[in-house]
Amino acid sequence: MTHAEHDRRSDAEQAVRAYAARAAAGAAAVVDAPDKDIDAALRRMAKRLEEARSALLAANDQDVEAAVAIGMSEGIQDRLRLTDARLDSMQAQLHALAAVPHEPRDTVIEVRPDGLTLSECRRPVGVIGANFEARPKVTLDIASQLLKSRNAGVLRTGSAALRSSRALMCQVIRPALSGAGLDPDVLQLLPGADHSAAHALVSLPELIPLVILRGSGKSTRDLSRAAARHGVRTLAHADGGGVLYVGPAADEETVHRLIVESLDRLGVCNRLNLLLIDRSCYDRLLPGVLATLDRVGVAASLPPHPHPHPLGYEWSLDPTRAATVTVAPANGPLHAARIAHQETSGLAAAIATQDPATAAQFIDAYTGTGVFWNSTTRLLDGYKLLRLPETGTSIDRIPGPRGPVTFRDLHLRQFVVVPTDTTTGRPQAHTSTHRRETECG
Repeated sequence: MTHAEHDRRSDAEQAVRAYAARAAAGAAAVVDAPDKDIDAALRRMAKRLEEARSALLAANDQDVEAAVAIGMSEGIQDRLRLTDARLDSMQAQLHALAAVPHEPRDTVIEVRPDGLTLSECRRPVGVIGANFEARPKVTLDIASQLLKSRNAGVLRTGSAALRSSRALMCQVIRPALSGAGLDPDVLQLLPGADHSAAHALVSLPELIPLVILRGSGKSTRDLSRAAARHGVRTLAHADGGGVLYVGPAADEETVHRLIVESLDRLGVCNRLNLLLIDRSCYDRLLPGVLATLDRVGVAASLPPHPHPHPLGYEWSLDPTRAATVTVAPANGPLHAARIAHQETSGLAAAIATQDPATAAQFIDAYTGTGVFWNSTTRLLDGYKLLRLPETGTSIDRIPGPRGPVTFRDLHLRQFVVVPTDTTTGRPQAHTSTHRRETECG
């Protein structure tokens, strides 16, 4: 590392520390705020999206124009772009999030025979970091999830989406928090796009113990590894790509519908990336598949592939060939599931078949994050799948949040043991009056 790089990283770390301290100071009031105030802030965000629409679209136009000028791929441009329809969707998701009941902070697990009560307590993580590239919508997705889960946040985006993200923070998020009587400092956006700040974000476990990494490819993988070295937990999703296996008993109309539905956006991780056709019907179904791909403007990479690449090569990350799908034969559902598991990130796989036994074989054999029968992998998205906005998707193969990560996942689990009140049979009071409690089982 050169002296200049060392100085840049040192400056970035100091800046991230300062923003994390500001967020932590603002979190104190949010932790104890009434549920209605949290939801009021979310509804105010939805209202501000409408009131600031012109300013938001103008800032985004500048980001998109800059992306086009430097030759960013169409897939990245698609992720970057805000439209009236997308702003309408963001409003709807904020209203949906505000309407969802808050999770209970204390849940009674057992009133024990020894005179003690065991409860599980949900505690906010504290300050959560987030790093995302060319995705301005994620600014609001993550901010809203952190607020609903009563966490503070330090957000960082790259230069591609910085104008849009700043506009969302200044025009929507901060005014909404202030209007609801909450401290706007609880959510911070780093002002610059220097990548040193991203590395600082994943290297401060005492201040930012958890970082959400939204992005694809090498940079996100590098940040995940850096976080692991520093003892920072991440919810990361570096690679994606949906798989569709077409079984021998597939209905052709269903296959063509799934292809179209899975390619409505080329820059998202859960789009169709690898299309496997059972060898027994490959020659029969291939012409219709190619015609459908051609109709939606997507090329097929057929065997033998003219440019050798792994079966799971992620086309959305290719700046010149994003509009491509790999097509290959598979020897039955178990072979297809094995390919989907071993050759891709394990994000999502679907099977098209009218035969329940074949579907069951594929579903049982595939161990990825989401598996779909006669439905598109594009459903592996927070709002589509869980009817909730998300911070991102986790494809971890270890215990913890998996699939779309929502506010319900952003907490620490604590066990609390207190004496049982002999009069009521309930735990003796140990929490502030606004804490809601439920019982399990």
